[in-house]
Amino acid sequence: MYLRGVHADATVPMLRQLIRKNPLGILTTAITSSTYPLIQSSHIPFVLDIEDESSETELGILRGHVARQNPQSKAMINSLEARSQVSPSILEQEVLVLFNSPVQHYVTPKFYTETKPETGKVVPTWNYAAAQVYGRAKVYYDSKSPETKAFLSKQISDLSQYAETSIMGYTGNGKPGPWKVSDAPERYVELLQKNIIGIEIAIERLEGKFKMSQEMGQGDSDGVIKGFSSLGSEIGTEMAKLVEERRDIKASRSAQVRSIS
Repeated sequence: MYLRGVHADATVPMLRQLIRKNPLGILTTAITSSTYPLIQSSHIPFVLDIEDESSETELGILRGHVARQNPQSKAMINSLEARSQVSPSILEQEVLVLFNSPVQHYVTPKFYTETKPETGKVVPTWNYAAAQVYGRAKVYYDSKSPETKAFLSKQISDLSQYAETSIMGYTGNGKPGPWKVSDAPERYVELLQKNIIGIEIAIERLEGKFKMSQEMGQGDSDGVIKGFSSLGSEIGTEMAKLVEERRDIKASRSAQVRSIS
């Protein structure tokens, strides 16, 4: 990921939070195959496991599942079976998972109320937030293996629990209770599990950025915040909030640097 210095202000905990708030990742693989495309991508919801939530550096592990009939799954399985004697369940190639925040927007030069009137030297851009995860993927594809069955059972249960409680807000206590995998017939769940494979990625690199007009001066930044707020839309309000938050983080860090020096 290209990280311009002024936008490289995201800490590991911030990126972990971005992933958990937006768990639908885009899994991308580059696997040489005579049958399937070299580069394939699939939208997959992931669970992010962290052992120590207070850690400022732990990257964690991603867990997900993919339809067995997905050509990307078939390419992964074929690759693993072709080299079964060497790390039989771990892909040789690094994989990438991209997570995007839904809060993104075009930025018109008209928002730059300081520089545009003075020099006119402004151009449009796009504000967004994203995280990129890199690592080696362990693939659970043997449907008869107890290890695969255990992984898929836990992954499906954990993902459902997270989505029902954290995304839907179904926590009980005056609200609807969460749907549970056990609510479905056991035999039905078993049949479905045979039609998916599990993916576990030990994260080796985690990169990301919040590109939210941090490169602009105070006057233009004020214009961006005012401009987004004036749109009168939910996304405009969210963008204004994020631009102000990232500006405050930038100012706070600059103050810390000055106090140290």
